[in-house]
Amino acid sequence: MSAGIYTLIMLNLSFMGLLPRIFFRGDGKFNLMWWLTSAPFFLSALLASLYYFKFLVLMPEVAVFQVVLEGVSAALSVVSISLMCYTLGTHRRPLALWHQNNDAPVEIVTYGAYKYIRHPFYSSFILAALATLVLCPSIWSALLVLYGLLILNYTAAREERNLSASAFGEKYRAYMTQSGRFIPKF
Repeated sequence: MSAGIYTLIMLNLSFMGLLPRIFFRGDGKFNLMWWLTSAPFFLSALLASLYYFKFLVLMPEVAVFQVVLEGVSAALSVVSISLMCYTLGTHRRPLALWHQNNDAPVEIVTYGAYKYIRHPFYSSFILAALATLVLCPSIWSALLVLYGLLILNYTAAREERNLSASAFGEKYRAYMTQSGRFIPKF
């Protein structure tokens, strides 16, 4: 793995890890569900580091494609970082951390990054995990992606239930028919 691609992956995952400090509201708690949701992404950084520092190595039949894997991983990382930045720029006010009891909505955002995707932050996190999977293909990285998808899907469904039951419920339910959860709906 080249130093450049390792740096890009680590920047992507570090940016995700910094979001609670640079964007989300300060009244949230890093409760158990928050840690369970963020765990696959912290572990993805650890896995990439293990490969970079050669504690783990790619299988020889995969290693021959390393340049291609690095290119795809770099593209996924750039899209992930771009989507996080676009989502940050869409918001006028910080959001609550995941799994908070005090995350009652004050508005429904359906423009910018949210025009086609209901959870663009989560989509960017999934792209970051996929970038790690492509760069470090193994059963461990595949399991991290699978777990990340499942826990983010659970989190998104919970948020959607809360938003649908809120004062903005009717508007949010209409918005759900026009947008995809993690993948754009055109």
